[in-house]
Amino acid sequence: MSEYSHKDIEKKWQDFWEENGVFKVENESVLPKYYVLDMFPYPSGAGLHVGHPLGYIASDIYSRYKRLKGFNVLHPMGFDSFGLPAEQYAIQTGQHPAITTEQNITRYIEQLKNLGLSYDWSREVRTSDPSYYKWTQWIFMELFNSWYNNDTQQAEAIDTLTERFSKGGNQKVNAACDEDTTPFTAADWNAYTEEEQYKTTLKYRLTYVADATVNWCPALGSVLSNDEVKDGVSERGGFPVIQKLMRQWMMRITAYSQRLLDGLDTVDWTDSLKEQQRNWIGRSVGALVRFQLAESKGNGAEAIEVFTTRVDTIYGVTFMVIAPEHELVDVITTPEQRADIDAYIDMTKKRSERDRMSDVKTVSGAFTGAYVLNPLNGEKVPVYIADYVLAGYGTGAVMAVPSGDQRDWNFATHFGLPIIPILDAQKETDIQADATKEGKYINSGIINGMTFHEANKTLIDWVEEKGVGKGKINYRLRDAVFGRQRYWGEPVPVYYKNDSSGQALPYLLDESELPLNLPEVDKYLPTESGEPPLGRAEGWAHGSGNQYELSTMPGWAGSSWYWYRYMDPKNESDFASKEAIEYWKDVDLYIGGTEHATGHLLYSRFWNKFLKDRGFVPEEEPFKKLINQGMIQGRSNFVYRVKSDNYSKPVFVSAGLKSQYDVTALHVDVNIVENDVLDVEKFKATRNDIAGEHAEFILEDGKYNCGWEVEKMSKSKFNVVNPDDIVTRYGADTLRLYEMFLGPLEQAKPWNTNGIDGTYRFIRKFWRLFYNDMGQWVVKDVPAKPEELKTLHKTIKKIAEDIENFSFNTAVSAFMVCVNELSSLKCNSKEVLQELVILLSPYAPHISEELWDALGNEKGMVSKAAFPKFNPEYVIEATFEYPVQINGKVRISLPFALDTPAADIEKEVLANEVVQKWMEGKTPKKVIVVPKRIVNVVL
Repeated sequence: MSEYSHKDIEKKWQDFWEENGVFKVENESVLPKYYVLDMFPYPSGAGLHVGHPLGYIASDIYSRYKRLKGFNVLHPMGFDSFGLPAEQYAIQTGQHPAITTEQNITRYIEQLKNLGLSYDWSREVRTSDPSYYKWTQWIFMELFNSWYNNDTQQAEAIDTLTERFSKGGNQKVNAACDEDTTPFTAADWNAYTEEEQYKTTLKYRLTYVADATVNWCPALGSVLSNDEVKDGVSERGGFPVIQKLMRQWMMRITAYSQRLLDGLDTVDWTDSLKEQQRNWIGRSVGALVRFQLAESKGNGAEAIEVFTTRVDTIYGVTFMVIAPEHELVDVITTPEQRADIDAYIDMTKKRSERDRMSDVKTVSGAFTGAYVLNPLNGEKVPVYIADYVLAGYGTGAVMAVPSGDQRDWNFATHFGLPIIPILDAQKETDIQADATKEGKYINSGIINGMTFHEANKTLIDWVEEKGVGKGKINYRLRDAVFGRQRYWGEPVPVYYKNDSSGQALPYLLDESELPLNLPEVDKYLPTESGEPPLGRAEGWAHGSGNQYELSTMPGWAGSSWYWYRYMDPKNESDFASKEAIEYWKDVDLYIGGTEHATGHLLYSRFWNKFLKDRGFVPEEEPFKKLINQGMIQGRSNFVYRVKSDNYSKPVFVSAGLKSQYDVTALHVDVNIVENDVLDVEKFKATRNDIAGEHAEFILEDGKYNCGWEVEKMSKSKFNVVNPDDIVTRYGADTLRLYEMFLGPLEQAKPWNTNGIDGTYRFIRKFWRLFYNDMGQWVVKDVPAKPEELKTLHKTIKKIAEDIENFSFNTAVSAFMVCVNELSSLKCNSKEVLQELVILLSPYAPHISEELWDALGNEKGMVSKAAFPKFNPEYVIEATFEYPVQINGKVRISLPFALDTPAADIEKEVLANEVVQKWMEGKTPKKVIVVPKRIVNVVL
């Protein structure tokens, strides 16, 4: 093929790769393994825009590079195919989510294949496929059948727990369990009925049912995770979300809090991402202190427990704040305060926990009418509720010290409560809080005159001695809600059977009954009685009519283990064979967005640690190295509509003239704009909503110039660029190179289609190293010239370093420099050009395959070549270009061999005609030769 035709070349090689299984990988090899993984995409109906492939292209470049370096590379792709958008579409249209999802996946695969990505498609998995979610259900069952031993710091089978109960009760069992677990002896346990023993174990299992405050979205009829709620509304659809106490399945992720923290020290992730997880887990060292209620309220309510990291400030407590959802709110609220408390609770329900945590400016709360007693000095302390305290963190109660905490100070000032200084180093506590730990304590009873460390130890010893508290490590991380009241998700493999008192208890299906498939329903809405959509399934029951769990698993369930399924995707007897897991072990390189920092990445690490504890996998952490690619932002274009009643039709003024009019800026489709010039006719034809065929345009030099701005790429801003259009016009190789050229992988950068022409010109210039303008093959089997080898080996070194450092943008620049230099040298040596083809192949695989084939190599197998070896001898400089200064000004540069003696350099410099001209016949006072730097002639 003498002419470069990206359409023909790219289709040819994509078909060849697929037909010949070029990127199919085996689970055994004499080569070392390397596992490269992209974060599981959700197949949305909109398909890909040019921002989505950034990470996929980067991972593909690295995968191709590692193959060239002699690795057996696993580079798979699949789909996180359960999701709310497909369910919402099903509610609107009645079309089964599986149909919508299949259509979307087909579109995604087509787009991904068009980019020349070297995925092993034989390993594709989908979370909504029953053969896949069978194993998600199996992992849930293993979690249910496990408990966490705090002494060994690992999960164990539930049988080991019941054995310990039978021999010694639970008083010496240090386990992660429900807080209301009561002590019992071995005799008690052995006297329990089988049903009572089973109910006892439910308080220890790693997945369990409990009442939890959740984000409830009535319009969607479902619980939402914190990252699915923004500013009090659902991220999808913008529907109001309230806080609601519901019976939910939970995952006891808190048992792994410390290990999740410790594991961050062993992985190669960015510091910022690690810090996000550390903050989310939120380890705090402090004390648990019990404040007795001033008046007993009955119902067992005698005290409020507080976790504090600053027990040293306890003498400065002037009020207590408990969460609006705290279990004692209803018990301690006095009749006089009931209306205020109820109104405040209703208001709080409309805010998500994330909003409550982040809002530090708003001061609000309500007095319960109740008081507690400070255990140190017996003083009465009023109890308020406020939404800045969360029920799930600590004990859901805060001892408020306004002199040392700004939020408490704001609250005290707002409600007119006392502010008591507690350290002599505190300053201006009447103006703001001072959280210092310096100085000595005042107004603080038994710790007056002490320093912080003395006071802290003294107070913890005191509360432990008096039985009113204890030292404790606390975590902000809470157990994960694991149920969603949706249809389109994994069914939970549980059915319910009533106990002797009529209470429904959860029981697991037998493993042989997996997968528990999603049943057909007539609608994808909750039932009329408020049950989840699965309640609509007719005849869907277990055994003799026992009801299945009607909630489905959350969106993160299927993505919390999927990297293992890629290792052995067709296995019907295990989630992956031991041999496959032992070979691939873990993911060497994981690429994806930062938005998953406290969701998917945390849950995946939790499940991986659990699977290791139970002996199913060998590695503690699933992802060795993680890179977060930056966002490709949109470059929006604007038209300017004149605001005036003087016109009978819409009038649009060009950007350069808009200052002369009162205008409204409106987004315009960037695909009908080129170099910021609007295609007016296409605009009139496609935007009847704001223009129409009768619209008038005030032009500049016969053109309508648009304004522009960098924004997030989205359909609402009309700045979405479809990669299919770019591939059609310029080719996938050009798109791949251009996306890498835009800037560092981890940083955000704007997309500008106008800039892609330069990359396309580079591809064509590269082609012309092999074919001349007449379409004739010019490569010859001739020895390379020293200058050509120098250019090649400089490039080999640079490309290898840049790929290893994930500096893909600077590597593209190096390719451009190399091609320019070789073009100037009129290089036609196969020795050089074949190596360059291999170098470029990770970035531009289609053109590289075409030229590899033309060079006489094995067809379609450039990926099986060896990465060129750098030879430093070729880049050693034989000469140095010395700048020659005459009285401080450089007048000429002269080349000298590196081993030329200084005396010879001086002699030749002084004999040079240009130097003599500037010396004007004068005799130099001295000549200074600095080897490999400069020659300075002083007159």
